[in-house]
This record gives sequence, C-alpha cells and structure tokens, in this order.
Amino acid sequence: MKTVRMSIDPATPAVGRIDPARVDATSERDIDAQQIADEAEAMLDAAKFARRVRKRLGLSQSEFSQRIDVSLDTIRNWEQGKRCPTGAAKALLKILDKAPEAALAALD
Repeated sequence: MKTVRMSIDPATPAVGRIDPARVDATSERDIDAQQIADEAEAMLDAAKFARRVRKRLGLSQSEFSQRIDVSLDTIRNWEQGKRCPTGAAKALLKILDKAPEAALAALD
C-alpha cells in the first residue's frame, strides 16, 4: 500500500468539498426532512438485507422464524420495512449471512 503525504493550508479553503452557499441556505426544516428520508432508506436497506439472508437460506418466512426462534410477525415486519432488526437480531442476521451452516448448526 502506498502512503501519500499531504499538507493542508488552513488559510486556503478546500475546493470541491462543499458548496458554502448551499450550506448557508439549508434550513433546519431541510435537515429534518433529509434525516427522515435517510431513516426511511435505512429501514428499506435493513428489510432487503433480512429478506436476502432468508432467501439465501432457502427458507420461507415461517421456516425462518422457527429456525431462529423469532416470531413470524417480527420477520414480516423486518422484511416489509416496518421494523428494523437491532442488537442480537442484527448480529444473528450478519452471522447467518457470512456463515449460514455454522449459525444454523449452532441454533439447532
């Protein structure tokens, strides 16, 4: 890996990083709207991830809920983007994605 050293002159603003006029024109309402949009997109990403993990295992929602000991309603809520897996559930989905055989064997 190659290391590149750079020096930054604080007196010279970085060009191309931000548009100061646009930043100044952004209101709190714009920021709030963007946060809501970002959260909605994150929920859809989590839903796609949960669905992809289940489908890679070749299980129906019912079978998947039984195998990981989570209610069927929870699985449906994850996949529809109504809820987002957090904590242990999120970690379990990551493990099921990376090492499905070992994870399912540990759950049996």
